[in-house]
Amino acid sequence: MIFLYAFLVGGLICVAGQILLDVFKLTPAHVIVSFTVIGAALDVFSIYDKLIEFAGAGASVPITSFGHALLHGAMAEGHEHGYIGILMGIFKLTSAGITSAILFGFIVALIFKPKG
Repeated sequence: MIFLYAFLVGGLICVAGQILLDVFKLTPAHVIVSFTVIGAALDVFSIYDKLIEFAGAGASVPITSFGHALLHGAMAEGHEHGYIGILMGIFKLTSAGITSAILFGFIVALIFKPKG
């Protein structure tokens, strides 16, 4: 049953993104930033943690999870280490994703030629 919940929640997040792109004519950058902020806002009220418990990977894979991880890490380390902990927490939870994006982007740029 968890697979169905993951599929439905992940699919609804994707549908929301597609609506923002098609109906409201937002750019992909606007959608990414909006979803990141929404994920962080849902983490403020501990809603996103409950969504991850309910849907698993359906909620933890999309870009909204990145906003959740940014704020979640900042809050956790901020309570423990003060202001410097805010920066430590942001990078502690998101460093693997950021590093992967940079590395794979570099590899793809080496392999393929841009059309423009």
